[in-house]
Amino acid sequence: MTASTPLIVTFAIYLLLMVGIGFAAWRSTKNFDDYILGGRSLGSYVTALSAGASDMSGWLLLGLPGALYVGGMSEAWIALGLIAGAWCNWKFVAGPLRVYTERTRNALTLPDYFTHRFADESKLLRILSALVILVFFAVYCASGIVAGARLFESVFGVPYEQALWWGAAATILYTLIGGFLAVSWTDTVQASLMIFALVLTPIVVVISNGGIGPSLALVEQVDPVRLDWFKGGSLGFVGIVSLLAWGLGYFGQPHILARFMAADDLQTIPKARRIGMTWMVLCLFGAMAVGFFGIAYFAAHPEQGGMVRENPERVFIALSTLLFNPWVAGVLLSAILAAIMSTLSCQLLVCSSALTEDFYKGFVRKHASQRELVWFGRAMVLAVSLVAIWIARDPESRVLGLVSYAWAGFGAAFGPVVLISLFWQRMTRNGALAGMIVGALTVILWKQTGSALYEMVPGFFAASIAIVIASLLDRVPTADMQATHAQVQAALQENGY
Repeated sequence: MTASTPLIVTFAIYLLLMVGIGFAAWRSTKNFDDYILGGRSLGSYVTALSAGASDMSGWLLLGLPGALYVGGMSEAWIALGLIAGAWCNWKFVAGPLRVYTERTRNALTLPDYFTHRFADESKLLRILSALVILVFFAVYCASGIVAGARLFESVFGVPYEQALWWGAAATILYTLIGGFLAVSWTDTVQASLMIFALVLTPIVVVISNGGIGPSLALVEQVDPVRLDWFKGGSLGFVGIVSLLAWGLGYFGQPHILARFMAADDLQTIPKARRIGMTWMVLCLFGAMAVGFFGIAYFAAHPEQGGMVRENPERVFIALSTLLFNPWVAGVLLSAILAAIMSTLSCQLLVCSSALTEDFYKGFVRKHASQRELVWFGRAMVLAVSLVAIWIARDPESRVLGLVSYAWAGFGAAFGPVVLISLFWQRMTRNGALAGMIVGALTVILWKQTGSALYEMVPGFFAASIAIVIASLLDRVPTADMQATHAQVQAALQENGY
């Protein structure tokens, strides 16, 4: 496929806008706190859309539609699990984490929070959690690089090896320059673009198929099993649990939790939750509809389905270019780039913060100036980007597969630790260490077994059990730790939590 002039112009305008926002954010970045958390200044609208956009990466417009195109409605369980998990994360984690991180020496990162929450003078928690972030985010960032490469490869006809660099370049640039504010402001623009694309595209696809009824008839003609949520009985209990378990991952995703930590105050959270969940539901159902009704479209137009037969994750790209005016198609395809850039930029920033705050400042330069930390953070954005590009170099990589593994790693290693630390006063440093180690190792080892059960499930529950047992066997938390916990609970109660 060769890109038309409208596609090139639309992409260029979009990319220039994102880089321009990065330079604007640079002017507002005065210190490392600004670079990592934007000075805790995000309002409800930016908090909501930034959390949503940082969550919904390229898999939303590539991986999820591709899964529905191949598997039909049986893949929709993923979306139900994600909606439930995201709502619980907003409801039960966002507010408490915002308060707790401020009360624990204004913690800027998850490793920072864990260290101060459990008064860990040994810094083992800081080291371990930072390592978990670097390992699993390297894989997660690679999924974004792959998604970007797929887009540039499909739209501009460039070889995969070149598309890797084109897809990553703009994201690296504005993250490098503007830090958290650039990422959050661009996320807001990108989230708006994504919802526009995912509401418009399935409507046009259904109309082109002749309506809902004819679309369903065509899908049934292709394969009746694709209409069945239970895949004709072959999707058993383990399969449904595995798909729903994606929702457990939310409690441990550092790039999403960072948005909660950056909210300007506790009152921002409820409004942000309503905005964020509305946006998420519309986007998820739109993405599923694209993949599902795409089955009907390419059944009626098999001669146009070459790109999708080669790689089902290109179904949104194919429908956008086939059904829309080139200028509109350019906007819709920019939405894929928006989804990729929004999540990749957040991931790069979290990795940078772990390397800067938790390794460089924590062990190498304890008294480094704010300017030095900001510039070291920028250097780490570039370093992590190069590692992710190296991981993504295999042209056979699949976006959803990479996301699945990284999502499980964070969900199991951090999710139980975050949840239990916010609500159980008796939890200790050793309990947190046990939870992280058991969660991460269970995910890695379970993945090797080839079991049908998603590694998130055993990892999450094994980590939770490890936290409780290790904490009960450990000494009671100090009086200061208990007092801080009581103050946080009191502040939450005063604000209706």
